[in-house]
Amino acid sequence: MKIQHKALAKDRWAKMSLSEQMANIGSEISRAIHWRNKNNVEYSHNAVNRALELITLTIDAVTLKSHLKEITRVREAINDYFYGNNKFSSSDLIWQKYFDHFNYAARRKQNKI
Repeated sequence: MKIQHKALAKDRWAKMSLSEQMANIGSEISRAIHWRNKNNVEYSHNAVNRALELITLTIDAVTLKSHLKEITRVREAINDYFYGNNKFSSSDLIWQKYFDHFNYAARRKQNKI
């Protein structure tokens, strides 16, 4: 897979909080859903692949075992939703709600600083 987030792959990604990382992943998933709903499979898959790349960077940077479990499950569910048979019964709305919490937390952190 071609690396899309070269600047983040260095050290910047690892310095972000988990909420910030997950909010960025959520942005890519939101793009994937948007393009899939517009019937643009190529753009949708590109966004999913970028999200999966960010998830890999997050896994590499994780320090708590409980975070690792959550992130690997998210990766599994994203793969299932976009490339599998959706055995977890995910939906666009479920993904939006899931990642909205991280967006809220990341914005709250930024506004406090």
